[in-house]
Amino acid sequence: MHQSDYTADRKKGKHLSSVELFKIEALYRVKKSPEEIACEIGCSAKTISRELKRGAVVYTNSDLTKRNGYSADLGVKLRKEASSNKGRELKIGKDYLLEKHIINKIKNDKYSPDAVIGEIKAGKYHFERTICTKTLYNYIDGEFFATLSNKDLPVKRNKSKRGYSRVRINKNLTGTSIEKRSEAIETREEPGHWEMDCVVGCKGSQAALLVLTERKAREEIVIKMPSKTQECVIAALDNLEKINKRKFRSIFKTITVDNGSEFLNHAGLERSAITEGVSRTQIFYAHPYSSWERGTNENNNKLIRRFIPKGTDISKISKKEIKRIQDWMNNYPRRIFGYKTANEMADSLKHYA
Repeated sequence: MHQSDYTADRKKGKHLSSVELFKIEALYRVKKSPEEIACEIGCSAKTISRELKRGAVVYTNSDLTKRNGYSADLGVKLRKEASSNKGRELKIGKDYLLEKHIINKIKNDKYSPDAVIGEIKAGKYHFERTICTKTLYNYIDGEFFATLSNKDLPVKRNKSKRGYSRVRINKNLTGTSIEKRSEAIETREEPGHWEMDCVVGCKGSQAALLVLTERKAREEIVIKMPSKTQECVIAALDNLEKINKRKFRSIFKTITVDNGSEFLNHAGLERSAITEGVSRTQIFYAHPYSSWERGTNENNNKLIRRFIPKGTDISKISKKEIKRIQDWMNNYPRRIFGYKTANEMADSLKHYA
């Protein structure tokens, strides 16, 4: 009988069923060859040979002699064990383009898993399959990606807890307290209200970054300064005012800062560098040790640290690179906006006009 004369039609690639395993056992017991059994079952002789080897047993005859045989019960048991050990199929399947996209976004573009999935769900990218953020985190935890691990994530990595030292509190007695901010600022109803902070580098380096974050759209401005001083902060705002000219007052209605020594000259921060005797903005001071009062600014500083880790010498970072980081932040998808970017949100607000 030729292989084409199968007595049963079977789907190519289909596993042998339990019924077929018991049929193999019966045929093998009457000394049918693998080729003959294959014709009866409707599969290849190699499939039968592998199955006979997998379920091979040694029987003891009544006269205590031994004979080789095949046990369908053993074959069924081994198949169940293999099936349970295999686990569920990965939802990402064989969508290699999606896998490549995820790895590139996290490793090279410094995206969080949520931002990667959020962009896809928002329709910015299209793939054969989709997964949720929790599933992606599970895949990374389980090391399903050959070149991606928790060490590549912006926050979820093993880090030793940093130590804290006693610091001197600068309490601004003449500036305006955050307690006097209007309800519209607190609830983010109105655009044009900013939070400001400094990001410092390694010890021995005076260079620092002045970082401004708009509370409603989360728009970010990052300015490199030669040092973290009152004079440099005021000079940075003066230059920003000259760039935006008379539109500065509508874009930067208020700025909330902490009580760092570089921000204590509120008169210098508020006065216009273009028109003498005119206030360009209003400065509010948060309470000491209350970083949550500038939470938007603090969260955006974490994004900067993806590119400029603590201990980095900021003086060696070019203004071009800082501009690139600023643009990256303003084009980063935010879950709070349905994965729209700060630039998209600012455009929708007509830049606070």
